[in-house]
Amino acid sequence: MNRGLLHHLELYVSNLKQSVQFWGWLLEELGYVPYQKWEQGQSWKLEDTYLVFVQAEERFLDISYHRCRVGLNHLAFHAESTEHVDQLTQKLKEKQISVLYSEKHPFAGGESHYAVYFEDPDRIKVEIVAP
Repeated sequence: MNRGLLHHLELYVSNLKQSVQFWGWLLEELGYVPYQKWEQGQSWKLEDTYLVFVQAEERFLDISYHRCRVGLNHLAFHAESTEHVDQLTQKLKEKQISVLYSEKHPFAGGESHYAVYFEDPDRIKVEIVAP
C-alpha cells in the first residue's frame, strides 16, 4: 500500500521547452523515465510517483516565481551516494548551471548534509542530497 506517499507533483513553468530540457536529463539521472507527453506538458515517473511540467498560460506569466513567497520553497531528491552528488555537480557545471552556496558546497546544509543546490529555469531551487 502506498498510503501517504506522494502520488505526483505538477509544476507550471514559464517555458516548457527549457524546463523539459533542464528537468529531463536531471530526472533521468535520478532514475525517472519519461511518462506522459502532450503539447502543453510532459512528465517523468519513478515507481509510483511522477512529476509533471505544464506550460503556464501567457496571462499568468506576469508574476514570476520566487521561492521566498508563500508556496513551494524547493524540491529535494535523494542521490545514491556522495559520489553521485559529485557526478551531478560536475554535470551541472558542464551545462553551465550555477551551483548555489558554492562557497560552502557540498556542506551548505550543514556538516553532515552532503548535497548540491541549484535552480531550474524558473529559479525553483533543487537539492540533491546524499544518504
